[in-house]
Amino acid sequence: MSNSPITKLKQWLGLKQEAAASIEDTSMKYLIVGLGNIGPEYAETRHNIGFMVLDYLAQKFDAKFDTGRHSFVTEIKSKGRTYVLVKPTTYMNLSGKAVSHWLSSLKLTPDQMMVITDDIALPFGKLRIRAKGSAGGHNGLKHIEQTLGHNNYPRLRFGVGDTFHKGKQVDYVLSNFSEDEKIDLPGIIEKAAESVIAFGSIGLERTMNQFNTK
Repeated sequence: MSNSPITKLKQWLGLKQEAAASIEDTSMKYLIVGLGNIGPEYAETRHNIGFMVLDYLAQKFDAKFDTGRHSFVTEIKSKGRTYVLVKPTTYMNLSGKAVSHWLSSLKLTPDQMMVITDDIALPFGKLRIRAKGSAGGHNGLKHIEQTLGHNNYPRLRFGVGDTFHKGKQVDYVLSNFSEDEKIDLPGIIEKAAESVIAFGSIGLERTMNQFNTK
């Protein structure tokens, strides 16, 4: 009886339902990667703004980061969507390792991922969300592009300004925000975090229209 046509049909339908549920679950899941460097000496530097945005989200949703493959990782839920927050522990220049692993592990496509990064080409506090783009000299984005073999993935660029002398770019991004910047920083981080949630709930195009500042 176990091999009867009816039993086989039920098994087949069950597999179909499981597959459909799996597809549905995956379609409501997003990978959010905040770029930065591990260690207390880097915690509040401009280069770690990706970490800061994810730390804000984790705190807001009462989530705690655990140690995962190539990263600190946690998960939050909002409006039926699941966001997997990843802070690479490989240091900035090898960020692609964490991206590659988690995209594969979660069975997500690059368009279901948003990478949060600092950007010296934008004035402090300006947010720019894009569907794709060049690395623009950013070592973290460079390694992600090299690892994936393309640059077609959404990213949130957080402006940190470029008020540094020639040849001092590295010192600048690895230094803390100025005292004046620290006054406005929490509000801008909150806005960046809101855009991450919007990315999952209303889609990339509407998120860009709503959060890209002029």
